[in-house]
Amino acid sequence: MANYKRVFLDGYSYFITVVTHRREHILLDNIDILRDSFRESKRYYDYKIESIVILPDHFHLIIKPKVSIEYPKIIKSIKYNFSKRYNGEEIEQSISRNRRGLRSIWQKRYYEHTIRDNDDYIRCLDYIYNNPVKHGYVFDVKDWKYSSFYSI
Repeated sequence: MANYKRVFLDGYSYFITVVTHRREHILLDNIDILRDSFRESKRYYDYKIESIVILPDHFHLIIKPKVSIEYPKIIKSIKYNFSKRYNGEEIEQSISRNRRGLRSIWQKRYYEHTIRDNDDYIRCLDYIYNNPVKHGYVFDVKDWKYSSFYSI
């Protein structure tokens, strides 16, 4: 396995993609749980969601954490809180979850990219807001209601 190194730069924004296990379509059916998971993470971590789009099996967002080294903890918190409410119980380590017959909810890893400049930021925004169009859910970005498109 590759020795992956994350970049932590205070004052920068991060483009992040989180995907469900086996791309199961569970997010939109459980959108309130996902929203609560974000709210709960914000109780412990100081960050701004600059843009977001939720699709049935993944979400993309740009966040700007006050403390850059906390963004992996932010994502972990969101995933943990969703899993906890989705399964209706406290979540332990993956191995014990499997032994208890609980299915995995998230892919173990997530994609992250440190946004370097304004052009990179615009490219990431375009990717986020056009993602529902790319996947064939809508024909126009303005028609996807699980997006922060209108709040920018």
